[in-house]
Amino acid sequence: MQRSHIVRPAAMFWGLTVFMPVGVTYLSALLLMVALLAAGGWRERAVRLRGNPMWWPVMAYVVWTLVILAIGPHYPETASNLVHGLRIAATVLMALALTREEAVWAVRGFWIMGLVNIVMIALYYTVGFPMLEPWRGVLILIGNKSISNALLFTIMAATATVYGLKALTGHRPWRALAAFALVPAVMAIITFTLPSRTSLLALLLVIPAACVHQWRRQLKVLAVVMMVGGAIAIGVLWNSPVVQQKFAVGIQEIEAAQAGEISEASWVVRYYMYRDTARMIIDRPFDGWGIGGWTEQWHLRGPKLLDYKNMPHNDFLWMGAQGGVPGALSLLVIVLASVWIAWRRDDLAGRQAFVATLVLLIATSVNSALRDAQIGLALLWVAMVYLRLAQEPGDSWRGLLPSLRRS
Repeated sequence: MQRSHIVRPAAMFWGLTVFMPVGVTYLSALLLMVALLAAGGWRERAVRLRGNPMWWPVMAYVVWTLVILAIGPHYPETASNLVHGLRIAATVLMALALTREEAVWAVRGFWIMGLVNIVMIALYYTVGFPMLEPWRGVLILIGNKSISNALLFTIMAATATVYGLKALTGHRPWRALAAFALVPAVMAIITFTLPSRTSLLALLLVIPAACVHQWRRQLKVLAVVMMVGGAIAIGVLWNSPVVQQKFAVGIQEIEAAQAGEISEASWVVRYYMYRDTARMIIDRPFDGWGIGGWTEQWHLRGPKLLDYKNMPHNDFLWMGAQGGVPGALSLLVIVLASVWIAWRRDDLAGRQAFVATLVLLIATSVNSALRDAQIGLALLWVAMVYLRLAQEPGDSWRGLLPSLRRS
């Protein structure tokens, strides 16, 4: 095997392991890094990265992080927060350094394992399937790794929707039907098996956004599609007692927190975290409290019941607390730039990247989807690989999905 070919299986391995425990995902990231270093062709990859519109946002984020590290105070959490911060940048750069073929291999691995996992879940809850430790977070809800998996399934459902819409307009109804069949399967998973309000919210938002992306120049068609889609969403999804209950509980938790209640309920925790982290930023808006400073300040400001938390469930607030407003903006620009790049490309590849990066944006806004490696090491990788394919000319998804005529 030529050295340049070792990156393909390494990229695919990362795709295959995104649903597995975070230690395995870290191993796959390390293997890809080694493969990129050993494969050669560094000049070509460097040129590709330097010419990428994501390069300067990532560099601004890295530079500001290092500046704050140099001038700010240090804490027991400084080392771990620095590693996680630089890991975010490294994940983006590794994905964008891939060639088209390598990115296809990565997405192929993600989809192969995602479909296998859906079958596994179906077997586990019907005829029975052994509880294998590497897939415990897929089969039952066990914390943030299961939330990560729910978000990955959401990207799969959004991808299938985009492909189905394209197939439908391309007069390929059977392909569209096969793609759309994946959506209710994922809805069942993120509602019952791996219940996640973040994933439900993301799916309810990105599917209409995909329609806007596809028909933004055909306003009459878009209006009809949104009306039909809205009727389906209200009739099938919103009228579901389970879905209603999840969002009703969330509203009740916020109201309880505003009334002064302190508990470990999901949105009670977020209320206090968002409030107190915003105050941290207001107190030191330019340079923040230093890398790792959020935890120290949280111990001083947050409710004692929630003292053990080490991240604020919003990555922009996290970066703002430790790096000030410039730090928060540097991270926000990375995510928004990825969404904008995908939005500007109006074909299938652009739409796939658009929904994936939108899921990333939503998850990052209501969870620690970048800071927490259990979520961010997988979700960010998949979204950035999708974005990498959207930056290739022509039918960049060729070889992964059957090609469809350009709309």
